[in-house]
Formats: sequence, C-alpha cells, structure tokens
Amino acid sequence: MEMPEKLAVIVDEFASAPRDVVLEMLLEYSEAVRPLPPELEGHAGMEQVPECQTPFFLKADVTPQGTVELFFDCPPEAPTTRAFAGILAEGLEGATPEQVLGVPADLYQRMGLAQAISPLRVRGGTAILQRLKRQVLDHGGAGQ
Repeated sequence: MEMPEKLAVIVDEFASAPRDVVLEMLLEYSEAVRPLPPELEGHAGMEQVPECQTPFFLKADVTPQGTVELFFDCPPEAPTTRAFAGILAEGLEGATPEQVLGVPADLYQRMGLAQAISPLRVRGGTAILQRLKRQVLDHGGAGQ
C-alpha cells in the first residue's frame, strides 16, 4: 500500500528542498493546524504523546464514510512539533484507514528532516505517527 498522494507530494517537496527552505516549510505547516472543535477543548478524548518534549495531543477517528479524521493540539511555541501535525493533517485528509496504516514508519527520514532538525524531534514525530496508526486500528481501521 502506497501512502496517500497528498502525503507523497509533501514528502517529495521536503526531500528535494534545501535545508533553509525546509525550515521555512516546517513553519508554514505549523501555522496550518486547525483549531480543535469545542468538544475536544481541554483535550477531552485525546491522547497525549509523552515521547514529545512538548505537550502534544491527538485523536484519530474513522468516519462512517470510511475516512480518517484527525485532530491535533500542540502549543504554537513548538513550531517544529506542531509542523508534524500540520503535515499529517494535510497529507492524510480524506485518507482511508488502510492508507493511513500504510504510511511508512520512516516518513520523516524520507522527507529529509533528519538532516534539518534534531534526532529527538524526529523521534517525537515518529511516535506521533505510531500513536495515530494505533488509534486508527483501535477505531476499526483496516477492515476490523
């Protein structure tokens, strides 16, 4: 299973960009994270990702239409970590559970982020992706 086309385009854009442009792109994605709906304010029903240095919360649901709906919350003062949320939200919008589960675990290495940000941040991003996939599985993803 290939990753969703929107995410593949984002990966290619990052992988081919010079390091200084990668940092600008991360900042843009950090600003694109949509606000939480009222029912999730205060992180009700969200899971914290303790591997992140910054307080990071996520929720993944599978809609009745069979697509994955993602919600993220991370403080604006943590633009790199917040950018992970923006990248996943943009790249996985409208994706099926199978497509989300097919996202490679080394996503951020494929994007070339290991050369632009600290290994600790990359590990945090990888933990976000792992928890997101687990939530999709827990909510009936992959035909369960």
